[in-house]
Amino acid sequence: QVQLVESGGGLVQAGGSLRLSCTASGRTFSSYVMAWFRQAPGKEREFVATINWSGGTTYYGDSVKGRFTISRDNAKNTVYLQMNSLKPEDTAVYYCGASRSSTFGWGMGRMGEYDYWGQGTQVTVSS
Repeated sequence: QVQLVESGGGLVQAGGSLRLSCTASGRTFSSYVMAWFRQAPGKEREFVATINWSGGTTYYGDSVKGRFTISRDNAKNTVYLQMNSLKPEDTAVYYCGASRSSTFGWGMGRMGEYDYWGQGTQVTVSS
């Protein structure tokens, strides 16, 4: 079992930045593919970014490419999402997910690939 706890959400003006953190319990964090998804009111959960076990390979959703950066610190059992140039349409609850997958590719953008989820953290971007 892995428990994930997100933090770092809040209210920010358009053009601003936030850094989200997701800390995992347990001693096997480095064996999980990690990802961030988000869900706006009335919409389906959307893929944001994913990172492989070592942090050497990442993929991003088209809507955040070039503005968001995912990273991880395996020594701290934590994955981060640095969000720059925020837009009102980035407003959502952001969730981190952990996957036991042994392979890593674009398929990791699917929600069904993830075995564990955090409770989410709200990000609100005002115009």
